[in-house]
Order: sequence, then structure tokens, then C-alpha cells
Amino acid sequence: MSKYKRVDTYNKLVRDKIPDIIAADNLLAETKILTDEELIIELKKKIIEESAEFIEAKNTDDVVVELADLKEVELALMKKLKINEELVEKVRQERRSKRGGFDKGIYLFGTKEKQN
Repeated sequence: MSKYKRVDTYNKLVRDKIPDIIAADNLLAETKILTDEELIIELKKKIIEESAEFIEAKNTDDVVVELADLKEVELALMKKLKINEELVEKVRQERRSKRGGFDKGIYLFGTKEKQN
């Protein structure tokens, strides 16, 4: 019989130092190292998780933390997919040049045909 009893179930991708942090609390972290394919899937899920946490953020400090978490996942995805950060920035700038940014806060309700 194991000397450990299950405390919590997470079933999600966590940061690299989380198992050490758990061990410091005298708990055993049940983990596995994901394959590249599994990691990409889990990073995509993590974007959704972190986006939801960003939406729920109530103050500036929480917003900054959640934006940092989103950036960390973005960087991990780019690294795993072998996408250059400069390329992403170049495409962002091109799209901004052609389509604009979100600075004006324009909310589109829909479109209608013009009457002649």
C-alpha cells in the first residue's frame, strides 16, 4: 500500500517547476513528460485556460499576471512549432497595416446592402 493518498486531480499541463513546488509541500506529483504532439495539444488547451483566467481577472495586478501567462504559452507554442517570434511580429505588423489594430474600439453589429 502506498504511503501517499490522492489529494487533488488536475489532468493539465503545468509549468516546469510545479512538481518541485508540490514536493516542497510534502506531496508527490504524479506526472509524465508529453510527446511533442501531446504538448502542442495541451498548449492549445492552456491558451483557452489562461484566456478564461484573463477574462476573470478583477484588477490590474491579476490582468498583468494572466497576460504574462498567456505570453509564456504563446512563446512555448512558437518554440515547439518552430515558429520564429520575429515572423509572428512581422505578420502582426502587416495585418495591422492592412486591417488596422483595435485602438479605436470599433464594434461591428453587421452589414446591410446600400439602397440606390
